[in-house]
Amino acid sequence: MGKHVVVGAGQVGGRVAEALAEAGHEVVVVTRSGSGPDRAGITRVAARAQDTARMCRVAEGADALYNCANPKYHQWARDWPPIADSLLRTAEATGAVLVTLSNLYGYGPVDGPMTEDTPLAATGTKGRVRAEMWKQALAAHRAGRVRITEVRGSDYFGPGASDQSFLGGRFVGPLLAGRRAMVLSDPDIPHSWTYLPDVAAALVTVATDERAWGRAWHIPTSPARGMRAMAERLCDLAGAPAPRFSRLPGWALTAAGVVSPLLNEMRETRYQFDRPFVVDSSAFTATFGVTATPMDEALEETIASWRAR
Repeated sequence: MGKHVVVGAGQVGGRVAEALAEAGHEVVVVTRSGSGPDRAGITRVAARAQDTARMCRVAEGADALYNCANPKYHQWARDWPPIADSLLRTAEATGAVLVTLSNLYGYGPVDGPMTEDTPLAATGTKGRVRAEMWKQALAAHRAGRVRITEVRGSDYFGPGASDQSFLGGRFVGPLLAGRRAMVLSDPDIPHSWTYLPDVAAALVTVATDERAWGRAWHIPTSPARGMRAMAERLCDLAGAPAPRFSRLPGWALTAAGVVSPLLNEMRETRYQFDRPFVVDSSAFTATFGVTATPMDEALEETIASWRAR
């Protein structure tokens, strides 16, 4: 058993910490407030991820350091670079493997399924931020200064999904209640959805397997489905009425962005819903023998979690 330091205790970080503690590891969760899962095997520490000296003390003797931080969406350009730099330097100083939770923004708009070899060609601010974080970490790894890896998933869904999730409470709740759910575009456009428990499992897998280090991986993700197909299967499994949708037009998103920083930032990634957005995670499966949770099982767990609220 080893020592694992998890930065962030949100919808992914908390789940990672729980999984590691369940496996018998020593787990330290770092957040600004000192929050996190309250259970045996987990120590909660209040610290700023940007404080390298403090992080080095916390991560002393650690086998792995997980970057599951989640800066405010509209402040990525300001907040991500110092966090990423600090955690990279912490991993270098302590010898811990740096495991970063990322996404698909760095690729930008693409034609066809995304693989780990798809060029990081984002033109938007958030995509460029994520791409630069990876490039700096990879350069440090190739220079022999640190061991790193990164996992990338598509839009999250499942138990504990945040309200920002497109398949979160603002989607599942209304559908289970027989009300309309809001969609951004044509609900039949294929889109990849990544199940939250699979995200946590992937992070733990790459942290402890040397084959994962020095490259990025796509989290095991089920075949792409449009929002209509996801809603229909969700409602069928739940015994809920057939799904109905309200579509948010582009002009409404622009107008709402005037008063909501979050909605304003969503305009940059609107392309992900205006064309097929498909992730290929076959490399992870071929290497580690891990597949995505079957979709019906994932949706049933999502329904049960929602109803247990």
